[in-house]
Amino acid sequence: MTENLEITFPSAGDAAHTAKRRQIMDGARLVFLEQGFDAASMGEIARKAGVSKGTLYVYFKSKEDLFEAIFEEESIAQVERIYSFDPDDHDVEDVLTTLGRGYAKFMCQPDRLSPLRTVLSIATRMPELGQRFYAAGPATGIRRVRVYLEAQIAAGILEIEDPEVAAAQLLDTFQSTLFKPMMFANAGPPADDRIDHVVRIAVRTFLAAYERSK
Repeated sequence: MTENLEITFPSAGDAAHTAKRRQIMDGARLVFLEQGFDAASMGEIARKAGVSKGTLYVYFKSKEDLFEAIFEEESIAQVERIYSFDPDDHDVEDVLTTLGRGYAKFMCQPDRLSPLRTVLSIATRMPELGQRFYAAGPATGIRRVRVYLEAQIAAGILEIEDPEVAAAQLLDTFQSTLFKPMMFANAGPPADDRIDHVVRIAVRTFLAAYERSK
C-alpha cells in the first residue's frame, strides 16, 4: 500500500517554511542526542519531528545534510553570543574575562558533549562535515579573538608576535581542566566558581605575557 504523503513546497522566505524547518531540526536534534548519528534514521527523525518522511526530504536531502544544518546553526549562535567584541574597548582584562567565562560555560554544557563526540567520530569518513564544523565554530572564534587582539596591538596596549596563535592558546587555557574531564566522562560540569578561577588565571597569564610595558 502506497503511503499517502501530504507534501507542500513553500518558498524559502515563507513563515510556514521557517516554522516547519525549525520543527524538523528540533526533532532531529533530539534523535541525534538520544541515538547518535549512526543509529539515527530519517524515519525516526520524521516521527520525532511529527512530519512525514516525504516532507522531511523536501527540507533536507539526507541525514548528513540535516546534521550539518543543526550544528552549523549552533556554531553561528555560539559565535554571536560569545565572540562579540568592541575593538575600541581597551579594558582588555575585563573583555577577556567576560569572554572566558562565556566560552567556558558554553563548552561545558552537558548537551554539548554528545554532538562534539559525534562530529569527532565521523570526521574521518565525512571530512567535509568536520571541516564545516571547524570553520563555523572554532576557526571563527579564533579569528574574532585575533581581530580584537590586533586592535589592542594597534592601540599600543598589547605586544604580540602572532595574534592568531595567541588567540587560539587563550581559548584553550579558558577550558583547561574544565572541558576535557567532561569529554572523557571523568567529571561533571564545573561550578561557576571553578570556571571563574580558571579564567582568572588564564587572563592573568595572558596579560603577563603580552601586555605592553607602561
